[in-house]
Parts: sequence; C-alpha cells; structure tokens
Amino acid sequence: MTLPSMPTPAGIPSMRSAGIAKRTVLITGVSGGLGKALAVELAKRGHCIIGCARSQDKLNALQPELASASNPPPENKHLLINADVSVNNSVEEFARAVMEKKGVPDIIVNCAGTINRNNKLWEVPAEEFDSVIDTNLKGTANILRHFIPLMLEKKQGVIINMSSGWGRSGAAQVAPYCASKWAIEGLTASVAKELPPGMAAVALNPGVIYTDMLQSCFGNSASLYQTPESWAPKAANMILNLTMADNGASLSV
Repeated sequence: MTLPSMPTPAGIPSMRSAGIAKRTVLITGVSGGLGKALAVELAKRGHCIIGCARSQDKLNALQPELASASNPPPENKHLLINADVSVNNSVEEFARAVMEKKGVPDIIVNCAGTINRNNKLWEVPAEEFDSVIDTNLKGTANILRHFIPLMLEKKQGVIINMSSGWGRSGAAQVAPYCASKWAIEGLTASVAKELPPGMAAVALNPGVIYTDMLQSCFGNSASLYQTPESWAPKAANMILNLTMADNGASLSV
C-alpha cells in the first residue's frame, strides 16, 4: 500500500513482455497482497518462483495455485519456504535452502511489508513501531545480507526493494511506515553504489493498490483502487525489463 501514486517512467512496456528468458525470481511476502499477485503473474509467464512468508497455511494454499497458473506446468518447479524476514537467522536458513534446491536467483523482490494502525507517532506503541521497522527495513536488509554475496559470484542479478509514495513524501498517522520506506530509498541508493557492474538495485513504488494494508488506512474507500491482480501484469513487465542501467533508480509502476 502506497501513496501518492507516481507516474510510470518512460520506456516501460505497456503490454506483456515477449521473448524474455525464463528467470528465477525470489519474492518475500509471497503469501498475500502484492507478493502473491506478482508470483502468480510471473508463474503464468513461465518463470520459476522462490517465495517466503511466515504463514505455512498460506504457503500451502499458494503452492497449487502457482502450479495451476504455470505455463508450462512445472515439475516441482516453485519453491515456497516458511521464513520470517525480520529474523536474521531465519533468513540465513532460507538462503541456505534456496542454494541447495534452486541456486542463485536472477531477481529478488523484497515485497514483505507491514504498516502501523493509524495513529499519531507518540500514540504508536513501541512494539508496533518496532514491528514496522523490523519487517520493512531490517527484513529487506537481512535478505540483502544473505543473498547479495551469492549474486556477486555470478556478477549479475537485479534487486527490487518495494518502496512507496510515502517513502518520498510524508503523511499523518503513518509515521512509522513512512520512516521505513524513506529508509528503503536510502538503503537502496547506497547499496546500488556498492554493487559491481552487471547488477542493479532499484527502489520501486508500486502505486496505490487495494490491499489489507491500504484498507487499514483508508477503510472501505480502499476498494476504489486497483487490485493486486490488475497491478501485477504492469509490475511484471517492468521488473522483467530492468537491467544494470537502472541501478540506483527510484522508479514507480
């Protein structure tokens, strides 16, 4: 969930990309919202999905959905693992399992995220503030900590860190979320300067999407915005066409 929506950069395809090599795409927060919609869309296009989330039940439900969406049908193609990105040891184990079963991903999409309940900063409980920072910022850093060294060996790969319009502007009632997304912008810009040629890190504002997070802020009016399923084809086109030339960019779907 993000506000405000930013214009789509010039040169981004408006239709499904054709002729793109099949990729292995790692998506965090894959069990719902934008992560799930993107995973299903990419599976439809024949790409291999590696995903993680904290809910095993949701992962179990997603596995057959990915299999039925896949074109062509996979043979144990997709890998879904229960992991908590906010916990460094959990991400370390996740990375080890990915390497054992799939190898180094071509693309990483740090999609796992949460938001605080609408409240003035001084009325947000400390543990709730910590939860937002731990998932949105530390969770992204944990993934980068364990997967960038693996990608460095290949000297190729694209990393997309989900930002927000609220990572480029401020808004009342959601200061913890804004702080986490502004931090994602800074983290991405800095990491981009540390990557070798052949790799790229991008901060991506997905736009305003009807998710549980948007509903927590906007209530029933959240349903006026586009669904994750309608957003996913546009996002997939953009993500699949990112190259090392985009390194360090702040982009919007």
